Amino acid sequence: MRLRLSLGLLCLTLAACARKADIIISDGMVWTGLSTGAPQRGAVAIADAKILAIGDSAQVGRYAGPKTQWIQANGGLVLPGFTDGHTHFVDGGFQLASVDLRNAATPKEFIRRIKDYAKTLKPGEWITGGDWDHTLWPGQPLPHHEWIDSVTPSNPVFVNRLDGHEALANAAAMRAAAVTKAIPTPSGGEILRDPRTDEPTGIFKDRALDLVGRAIPDPSPAQRDSALARALAYAASLGVTATSHVSASWADLETYHRLERAGRLTVRVALYLPLESWQAVAETVSRSGHGDDWVKIGGLKGYMDGSAGSRTAYFFEPYSDSAGYQGLLQHPEADMRRWIGGADSAGLQIAVHAIGDRANAVLLSIYDSVARAHGPRDRRFRVEHAQHLRPQDIPLFGKLGVIASVQPYHAIDDGRWVEQRIGPVRIKTTYPFRTLLDTGARLAFGSDWTVAPLDPILGVYAAVTRRTLDGRHPDGWVPEQKISVAEALRAYTAGNAYATFDEARRGTLTPGADADLVVLDRNLFTTPADSLDQARVRYTIVGGRVVYRR
Repeated sequence: MRLRLSLGLLCLTLAACARKADIIISDGMVWTGLSTGAPQRGAVAIADAKILAIGDSAQVGRYAGPKTQWIQANGGLVLPGFTDGHTHFVDGGFQLASVDLRNAATPKEFIRRIKDYAKTLKPGEWITGGDWDHTLWPGQPLPHHEWIDSVTPSNPVFVNRLDGHEALANAAAMRAAAVTKAIPTPSGGEILRDPRTDEPTGIFKDRALDLVGRAIPDPSPAQRDSALARALAYAASLGVTATSHVSASWADLETYHRLERAGRLTVRVALYLPLESWQAVAETVSRSGHGDDWVKIGGLKGYMDGSAGSRTAYFFEPYSDSAGYQGLLQHPEADMRRWIGGADSAGLQIAVHAIGDRANAVLLSIYDSVARAHGPRDRRFRVEHAQHLRPQDIPLFGKLGVIASVQPYHAIDDGRWVEQRIGPVRIKTTYPFRTLLDTGARLAFGSDWTVAPLDPILGVYAAVTRRTLDGRHPDGWVPEQKISVAEALRAYTAGNAYATFDEARRGTLTPGADADLVVLDRNLFTTPADSLDQARVRYTIVGGRVVYRR
């Protein structure tokens, strides 16, 4: 028996030595992601879409063959492919071809861009997306439909604020949706109205967005495929090799399947479908399974509240600039408890949007009670955003095993204005990445694209420096919550792999893992913190195939 075992090991060793690499990445600083330690100079061999070997040049060079493709890292950083833990990925592809209002710095510029974009469309075609940010217009009111009615007489417009929790409709869009002043405000939403006439101003928030959104024609399968193709190419250029697509639809799932069948996918995706549809999702998973290595149903996505930027995040204390107003819950707490309980009983993973401190506290309480009622299992509850937390709630993430799925770029964006909303005390535990880690939480980093830029390097820069976009906090906004480069990279790699139950396959560079890698043009560990955002991707490799080359 001992002889047979020795011969078996010898055969395996000889087979491994006989395998030749499809790709060898050499002369790089290799960070495997297995620890928060610094990278080491070395090389990586890839074969059959898997990591074959990692080591110094001599060790890895043994796997070179006549057909091996060599990639020179030139001292740049070689690391696991970035995973974005929270995107609206197909919507991002549509936005890449739509009007861009994100940096429209004045109402006049906002109007001009919509006017110019409308000229490119046929009458009746909708203008959506936009991602406007009214905090760039100090002292100006929220946009009004009358701003754009005269420049879009033939095109319905429904352009959203960058956080996706409020949007502006023009008169044509409200006519198409049959919205008049007689329409009631839905629970969990808000319609802004003219105080003199009670007519809608065109601003709709949270659950009220559906009043106009339901009138927008569904994109055709060809339009969806084109949007996804744009998003894939863009993601590859930024080193994104996998994502959690949250708030996904069944149509999104079919779009991914179509491109997968065509061999066009360059990003692995876990989709999170609507929480309130948990029974249909459970039936689908029971009948057909979660999916495969490229496209799978990750679980369910729900909403507790809105956003601080739209003043719909739900807090214990009122907003500092809106006396008596505490935000709103998108759904009654009883409904959330019922949906989460039912979904957990079906064995599905649950991810829920919570931004205000009260929304987070209620959600953590629901997670705790459901886990106690249903007994121990590896459920990996997720809180999406977890932005504003009470000090006593932060340790609950580690204690309860709840994943903090957070977006560091939001911190350097919101840091420009959020203290005006919630005051100087509550911001001390806003985006508390350092304290979450120190109390045992697992971080999964993402962008919330298109709410924030997709680029993971900007997310690393934000988490490490916390320097707000307006330049007013050069040493960091709430600087005690900074984390290290290694911790930020772990949250973008191993942390996200864990958040989708994929840690055995990806998130680190280990032999046998999926060959999803990125090569950067510099070593982030030796780059000055204030220059991290200048790093660029040289190569993106997914499934052992080069999908982007700079």
